[in-house]
Amino acid sequence: MSDKYYLTTSLPYINSQPHIGFALEIIQADVIARWQRLQAQEVFFLTGADEHGSKIAKVALGAGQTPQTVAERNSMLFSELKEILNLSTTDFIRTSDRDRHWPGAQALWRRLVKSGDIYKDSYRGLYCVGCEAFITEKELVNGCCPIHLKEPEVVEEENYFFRLSQYAEPLIEAIKSKKFKIIPEGRATEIINVMEAGLTDISFSRPADKLPWGIPVPDDPAHTMYVWCDALSNYITGIGFGRDEALFQKWWPADLQVIGKDILRFHAAIWPAMLLSAKLPLPKVLFVHGFITSGGHKMSKSLGNVINPAEVVDKYGADALRYYLLKEIPTIGDGDFSWRRFAEVYNSELANNLGNLISRVLQMAQKFSGGQVPATAPELSIAPSTIAAVAQQVTEFDLAKALLAIDQYFTALNVLVDEKKPWELAKTGDQAAIDTVLYQLLEGIRIGAILLSPFLPGTADSIFESLGLEKLSWRPLAWEDAVQWGRLTPGQTVAAHSILFPKFS
Repeated sequence: MSDKYYLTTSLPYINSQPHIGFALEIIQADVIARWQRLQAQEVFFLTGADEHGSKIAKVALGAGQTPQTVAERNSMLFSELKEILNLSTTDFIRTSDRDRHWPGAQALWRRLVKSGDIYKDSYRGLYCVGCEAFITEKELVNGCCPIHLKEPEVVEEENYFFRLSQYAEPLIEAIKSKKFKIIPEGRATEIINVMEAGLTDISFSRPADKLPWGIPVPDDPAHTMYVWCDALSNYITGIGFGRDEALFQKWWPADLQVIGKDILRFHAAIWPAMLLSAKLPLPKVLFVHGFITSGGHKMSKSLGNVINPAEVVDKYGADALRYYLLKEIPTIGDGDFSWRRFAEVYNSELANNLGNLISRVLQMAQKFSGGQVPATAPELSIAPSTIAAVAQQVTEFDLAKALLAIDQYFTALNVLVDEKKPWELAKTGDQAAIDTVLYQLLEGIRIGAILLSPFLPGTADSIFESLGLEKLSWRPLAWEDAVQWGRLTPGQTVAAHSILFPKFS
């Protein structure tokens, strides 16, 4: 097993503030990053901002500002998600960064030229401003883009093209052989069907007079790189391609790339074709999540039905939002966000089940064992089975199922409290029985907190502090040792009380 792990999210387009759909993606990726650190892996977790293109230019023009000013302001909103959502990202790459991004993007372009896969030709096509992409007539629904529900513009101009058509067969082979694994399998089948129908060469630049806000084409400043070589190249420029060869060689290829289903074609066809042309290895795994819907419609900035994750966090906290998105939204499917359901889940599963358990057990430890961990007791059978189940489910990228298993584990600890009734044992003076159940509960909570830590890191740290232990944070752990029963030391002082999730009406 390798001792390092590199993963990325897609680059959000920053023409407006972040929405909860991207929060889902970056939280999912954060769970994987934190899980890999639990396995003692050195992790590089990259996200960033796609800052170029006509939409940013139009926003800037309407505001009487420069595109760079808009990019600076809006990119900050996305970089601040690290603190808002308690993310463990390693770096944040911006496509307007002339020192860190531009050299690598232009180096990639030159590699494609060297391979003979870039050529200039006239082009007439349908351009969706919302997608920042050309689309075909067969993709339209009632004459509109199926994602943004708006008619595309007709564009005719001379562009550079990339010979995407040359790469259908090698990509199909890579996907079928799992050299380039796409999860879920249905998305792999979907893109293979597209490739088997035939890929066409794609427009790879725009005239600089029509798209001045972007990276100049190497050796031809009259043209601006189109989004493919500009934005997609962040996955390698963020780890040094074009400026730090040693760093790049250390981390590429990516172990995991996390994207939404609406950009499957970009990441399962165009991006890997560019890598093959550039003689670079393909990513190992492409994980494709679904959409968060509202009333059955995808949440998107273009449709104006977005929810700002910062507003949810301000009211409920980061871990409450993380919990809902990870458990209530299917990991690979679509799910609906409902404020009513959010409140129900918060109160029943976080406040009542998890929060109440921690509070009850800490209070009983104060009352029945002097606020200290009693003598070691036999292992609860549910602990090793839950550890194994969660490990398997996270490895298979079924985060919702993994979190459900953790939730059921804490439910079982609550049941143990109700069955053993330490307060009744106290009436009979059976201190040995009290010590046994209290140790099992406290140690069970410790192990549960480790399992919970990739999902709800702030909550896990609070639980560890309540148990008198060092915060988990996001440091590497020796996994097998950490989850071994009996690591909670007898005599350790525990907190008197802890309210993790205050109830909301």
